[in-house]
Parts: sequence; structure tokens; C-alpha cells
Amino acid sequence: MNLLCRIPPRRYWFAVCLGWVLCCCGWGAAGAQPGEPVPGESLPGPPGGLEGVDHPGDNGTAIDLRWSLSIDDRAEFKPRRVKGYRLERRALPSVAGGSEADSSTDETQVFELPYGVGQFVDRQCVPGRSYQYRLWAVGPGGESAVVETAGPVTPRRQWFDGTRTGFALLLLAICGAVIWFTERAKRGKSLHVREIAALRAMREAVGRATEMGRPCLFIPGIEDMNEIATVAGVAILSHVAETAADYQAEIVVPTTRSLVMTAAQEAVWGAYLKADRADDYRPDRIYYVSDEQFAYVAHVTGYMVREKPAACFYTGVFYAESLIFAETGNSVGAIQIAGTSEATQLPFFVAGCDYTLMGEELFAASAYLTREPQQLGSLKGQDAGKVLAVVLLLAGCLLATAVEVWPGWDPPVNALRWLTGRLLGGG
Repeated sequence: MNLLCRIPPRRYWFAVCLGWVLCCCGWGAAGAQPGEPVPGESLPGPPGGLEGVDHPGDNGTAIDLRWSLSIDDRAEFKPRRVKGYRLERRALPSVAGGSEADSSTDETQVFELPYGVGQFVDRQCVPGRSYQYRLWAVGPGGESAVVETAGPVTPRRQWFDGTRTGFALLLLAICGAVIWFTERAKRGKSLHVREIAALRAMREAVGRATEMGRPCLFIPGIEDMNEIATVAGVAILSHVAETAADYQAEIVVPTTRSLVMTAAQEAVWGAYLKADRADDYRPDRIYYVSDEQFAYVAHVTGYMVREKPAACFYTGVFYAESLIFAETGNSVGAIQIAGTSEATQLPFFVAGCDYTLMGEELFAASAYLTREPQQLGSLKGQDAGKVLAVVLLLAGCLLATAVEVWPGWDPPVNALRWLTGRLLGGG
């Protein structure tokens, strides 16, 4: 109270009036809500000609919308009178039996669009359901008083997606290459396949085991037959077994899956029949151990330490046991050949084995060993597809570089847009 008494009366009433004015201004600013008209600001002109059509060549989940810009959506207005557009989509009730709509789909959805945009593609539709659209221009004073409507529009699935034409052409080119190379192989034409050192050394490894009078150990991975790497490993087993039958060497195949055991027995039996050594076939040497990873590892490594096989083959899917197998085989002096589809295990095989099938060499091994026309044609066709992919990658890199170096030059811009949008299906 003493402090108030010390303030001069004129300054006191001036401070009270100033505070009252500031409070009123604050309440007014707090009361103005977004989207409500602001006093003194004129509403922008409405957009015009809103129309919606089904997006062509898609799976029925998109609708194309176009409209004319508001008369106030012009750059010469400073500040710009149109800040953007508000598009509202309302899903109409579906007709029983005549729609594929999902009852969980939101009935109403709002899209906020920037100024200067006269088209929009709604890609969140349900095939067969009808939609109604409303459009406003939004300015500093609020939304335009007049609203544009369009619809109902119903998206439909088409038979062919036009944005995937490039993929269709690439698929036809690769399939055509596979068929062409297969027919060439059937007619007896020579198809060059790069020599793989690991596969060439398999006969040497089996011969070494024969000379030393010690067995060959073949491990087809630890996964089941649903893994393509396991199938490739069993195909290599057939070739190794045929060589072992020719040399009258013993081959031992412990497995972790019963189905793999059955497939391995059939592969080895067929190899012995082909080598005319059916009497030497011993099915008890191809046996099931355990589904447990390290129980299987303990059995195999124990066998390696006791029997000291002269040749060890590891092909298929391997995980933590890869280095254990490789180091144990190295400690008993075996020649080791490995191949796996697990890239994380390849370094361990490279470090511990004499030969390693790198990358897709594991899957090319069957075609390399058997020289069957179907497998050779598939292999060569895949190589043609890889060459095509490398060419497209280099073309895209060069075009992207040209666009950055010469931004005003239209040919590389158009070529890059065609490559990414048409040929590669970017839309």
C-alpha cells in the first residue's frame, strides 16, 4: 500500500489503462481460431471446375482430381491471397454386394494442398467404393465462401497396370534370353561357363581321400529342404558321390533334418547307379543326427577328430558352426571345399578352407557340373539379366550426373524421367 501511495496519480491511471488494453488484445488474439475469418481480411476466390476420374491402369486404389486455380492464386499478389487448398473426401455408403469396401475405412479425410497446385492423385481409396470430393481455397481470411464439389467417383481395377510396362519388357527380355540359351544348349551349341576352381578341385579331393584310405565327409548345411541353398548342396552331393563311386571311396553324410537325409540318400543312390557301383552303396553312411544345432556340431566334430576324413565338403546354409567345422577340418589335415548362401559366414570359410564357392557360384555349381541344357540356359539367361541391370544402372548414374552438371539442359532431364518413371515403373 505504501508503494501505491508513492506512484503519482497520473502515472497510476496510465498504467491501469495500458494493462486493460493489453488484456483485451490478448483475449482477442486467443479467441481467433485457425480457419475462422479474420476481421479485415477478404476471403479468396473459389477454385473452379473440380472433376474426378478413375486413375487409369492401376489396381483400383487411386482417383485423379483436377481443378482450375482460384483467381486470387497469382504470384503478383503481395502477400499472396491464397495460402493453399483444402480437399475433403467423403466415402459414400457402399451398396450391399456391389462394393469391395472395407468397413474400417475412414468416412471422411482431409488433404491440405499447397498453392499453385491444380491436380492431385488420391491413392488411399478402396476399389469399388464411391467417393465425393469438396474443395476450398484457403487464404489469410479463411476458406473461400464457395465450395467446388465433384463425384461420386468410383475407382475400378484394370487388367493391366500401365506404369509397369517397363518391367514387363524387361521380364520378356530376360525370359527370352533364358529360352534362347536353353534351345542353343539343346542343339549342341557350346555355352561358355567360367571355370570355378572349387568345383574343379572336388575330383582332386576325392582322389586324395582314396589314396589315403580315409573317408570323405559331406555336410549339406543345417537347414531343411525348403532352403534353396540346401537343394544346391544336395545337387553338389550327387556329383561328389558319383566321383567317390568311381574311385571306390567312402562318403559319409550326417544331416540335421530327416527330409534332407532322405534326399541325400536318393542323390547318392542315383550317383552310385550312374557309376555302375550299386553294390558299393551303403545307406547307413547317410544318417540323421539331431535338429539341435550344437548337438549336431558336437557329433560332426567328434567324428572328424576320431576318423580324420581326408576331404570335407560344406555346402548349404551355415551359421555359427561354420568356423568350428573349418578349424576342426584344418586341424586333422583335410582338404576342405565350402560354399554357402550366408554372406556373413563366407569370411570364415575363406579363412579356414582350401576352396570356397563365392556368392552365386553355389547355385551355378549344378549347371557347371551336369551341363544340362535347362540349367545352362537358366544360368546364361540370368547372366544376361545381370548385364542388362548393370547397363541400366550406369545409364541412370550418367543421366543423373548430367542433370546436376547441366541443370538447364532438357535432354538428360527427359531421359532420366523416362528411365525412372516409365521403364522402371516409377509412375
